Amino acid sequence: MRKWLPLTAVCLGAFMLLVDVTIVMVALPDMAADMHTSFSGLQWVIDGYALALAALLLGAGSLADRIGRRRVYLAGLGIFAAASLACGLAGGPAALIAFRAVQGIGGAAMFATTMALLSSAYQGRDRGVAFGVWGAVNGAAAAAGPILGGLLTQHFGWRWIFFINLPVCALAVYVTCRSVAESRDPRAKGLDLPGMAAFTTGAAAVTYALIRVGEDGWTGAPTLALFGLGVAAFAAFVLVELRSPRPMLDLSLFRSRSFVGVMAGALLLSGAAFSYLMYVSLWLQSAQGMGPVSAGLVLVPLSISSFAVSAAAGRLLHGAPARLTIGGGLLLIGAGALLQAWMTDAGDGWSVLVPGLVVTGLGVGMATPALAAAAMGAVAPARAGMAGGALNTARQLGMALGVAVLGAVFQAGLRDGLGGSGQGRGAAEALASGRAGQLLASGPAARVWVERAFASGLRETFLVSGLMGLAGALLVLVLVRTKEQAPAQAQMPAQSHAVAPAGAAAAPVPRPATGGSSASERASA
Repeated sequence: MRKWLPLTAVCLGAFMLLVDVTIVMVALPDMAADMHTSFSGLQWVIDGYALALAALLLGAGSLADRIGRRRVYLAGLGIFAAASLACGLAGGPAALIAFRAVQGIGGAAMFATTMALLSSAYQGRDRGVAFGVWGAVNGAAAAAGPILGGLLTQHFGWRWIFFINLPVCALAVYVTCRSVAESRDPRAKGLDLPGMAAFTTGAAAVTYALIRVGEDGWTGAPTLALFGLGVAAFAAFVLVELRSPRPMLDLSLFRSRSFVGVMAGALLLSGAAFSYLMYVSLWLQSAQGMGPVSAGLVLVPLSISSFAVSAAAGRLLHGAPARLTIGGGLLLIGAGALLQAWMTDAGDGWSVLVPGLVVTGLGVGMATPALAAAAMGAVAPARAGMAGGALNTARQLGMALGVAVLGAVFQAGLRDGLGGSGQGRGAAEALASGRAGQLLASGPAARVWVERAFASGLRETFLVSGLMGLAGALLVLVLVRTKEQAPAQAQMPAQSHAVAPAGAAAAPVPRPATGGSSASERASA
């Protein structure tokens, strides 16, 4: 059994990292009540983590190729553990947000190296088994996150969703040091630091601008200034990448229509399928009076249905054109959100969400396994690793932008439900920040008021999520070419079909290792 220790080391890190995405969703109301944070502060608890992952994933892979993947993976575990401890001890929302971003840095180092570590540790049939187990762990993390988060938050307090990472990290470090061999790319060159800085600045500025929309509107001076900074930073990123001898992201990849379609689909999938769960959790616990465990159970149908479909996708959808599997999945995701919008009304309970969550999960399970193969199949084999890294970056960025966009929509819907008055705006901020109890305590009339406001906010949020899913489906169906994708689909093994949770990277398609060059291995994680 000693030969499976490297797999154990990688799976420990992957499970902890992926659980930490959904585990936070259920704990947000308790965080808000304990820290008296604003609605935008809650959004940044999610987005700080997702942005750090999106911005640093490709750069971390390049660094791992240069100095050693085992070393970078261990560093990622150490950073993640230290940041988890700091998150659990945070005395205010600013510190929590900052340390969540540091968690994202550690997560990027781990994401960028897991596939390369497995590829270097196993060959032949053992490699297939390792990838299959790793994929199953990803799926288990998706289902376990809400439940584990609910149990820890309800019985020990929200800080334990971070403290629980410490023993897992310690065990992962021990097993990695004992069993995982070092590997690197002898041809690796320097890091694209200017590109990383420009991309990070652009992504952060645009996300912050979208969060400010809820407070200042689309035409407010802070909003416009942040959008301007974001556009300028992305323009600088394009110029840097075009002139760099070894760019972080080769922009020539986007000459392929299929690649553009897959990236758009990945971006919108994360935004449409997962970003609204934050606001559902607030409603369940703030307005419905549910505890964290019960709220976590409500979200499980999405994870279970997506895991079940993805597990069967290899047999049922083998050889199907990627444009149909990804596009069809996005159609289901959009339909699931629209179903929730149609069924949600004032006074309704949690059960009205279940059919839509199941339909959304079916779409996630159908689309996610094909994304990695489609991205790699749309480019030359030598660029497969960079394509996989770009795909995971798009998914993380889609999560961050989705939370910000839907936050503005949710706040506007709350204000509409409260009548749009100045008093209504203040009450909307209280509701969005998890402080509905203050209003509910004032009597039955206030409960009707709160229920109407949340119904309005959720309906508009689900509506926009549904439109995002349908837009992604349309882009995929129009841009992705079946002729390019069929070979990629044909080589997609069933055991690679894992579904990552909200905002997490999709399980990539394993590709053979080739000596020291591991571009496709490390960037696809």
